[in-house]
Amino acid sequence: MLELLSSWLVSTLVTMGLVRLFKLRGSRFIDRDFAKPQGVHVVPVPRAGGVAILLGLLAGSLLLSWRQPGTSGPLALILLACAAPAFLAGLLHDLTDSWTPRGRLLATALSAALAYYALDAAILQTAIPGLDWVVQFAAGSLILTILAVAGIANSINIIDGLNGLASMCVALMLGAISYVAFQVDDPFMGALALCGLGAVLGFFIWNFPAGLIFLGDGGAYLLGFFVAEVSILLLVRNPGEVSPIFPLLVCVYPAFETLFSIYRRSFLRATAPSLPDGIHLHSLIYRRVMRWTVGAKGAKALTRRNSMTSPYLWLLCMMSLVPATLFWNNTAVLTVALLLFVVSYSFLYWRIVRFRSPRWMVLPLIQGRSRAARNRADKSH
Repeated sequence: MLELLSSWLVSTLVTMGLVRLFKLRGSRFIDRDFAKPQGVHVVPVPRAGGVAILLGLLAGSLLLSWRQPGTSGPLALILLACAAPAFLAGLLHDLTDSWTPRGRLLATALSAALAYYALDAAILQTAIPGLDWVVQFAAGSLILTILAVAGIANSINIIDGLNGLASMCVALMLGAISYVAFQVDDPFMGALALCGLGAVLGFFIWNFPAGLIFLGDGGAYLLGFFVAEVSILLLVRNPGEVSPIFPLLVCVYPAFETLFSIYRRSFLRATAPSLPDGIHLHSLIYRRVMRWTVGAKGAKALTRRNSMTSPYLWLLCMMSLVPATLFWNNTAVLTVALLLFVVSYSFLYWRIVRFRSPRWMVLPLIQGRSRAARNRADKSH
């Protein structure tokens, strides 16, 4: 618990300092591109949240290493060192907007390879027919591990489109991982996951609901890498106790969003898979389901509409996290839950994209006028 509090405190204070600094002086970290197809913010916002999260993780990891100086002690710090290529590639993109998606993926793949060799963070079992045969070979295990880690890191970046969306989803994922780690009597991994949870929550309170700061690519890739590696290490350190489907179910929302986006762009729209667009599930819910203040132009109303969309996706994320947490050692149940999530996501997406959103999801339409303007209109009649 001390690790969670220390990482939360450092992340909270650093994030507050960054918000204040950028408000006073400005920075190249500030996102002023409002024309991006996937963008929904309407005022300049700093994209340096990853810096605060990294420092929060570092604070928690230092305390964890000091409190558990045995063989596991240096693991947390080594993991952060391995994360450096992924984080720096994202951070440089936040600064220069020049790193391509391929370049960031390669940097994340390098981080995964470093963790594979430095920490033995390798996927050795999958419970998926065919893949278990692949990972019995060192080369197969290495390739699958790199693909999985890089894919999860990229998927967190993809869902980072609304205030609080990616950060709360990651917080929920780390909470589930920490719970299972304590269930299998691995307090070190439980505390490591709590370090990440504290760092994310310290950022979250400044990101949601007001959207005062964004994760940026650096923060998104760092968190995705961290979640993926902690999941793999939990399996490696506790072989046979945790179902190998557990990490997949924990990360299925961002992972399937990524796979679905690749399919949609490549086969349905005949465009490059890396080309950004504005029809991710969270974008569709924002535009077609969250009809609150439709027509409003003010930054306050649009920011509130942005934030009110995120809870829909938190609930979607919890559809996989609840069964994952309850049945973490039951591969059969987790597999069924995984398939149910894929079906539910696909059904929901096609309903919304065809303008047939479930009625229970749609909030009443409120025109984008202020209360004072409505009162004036009423008096004129």
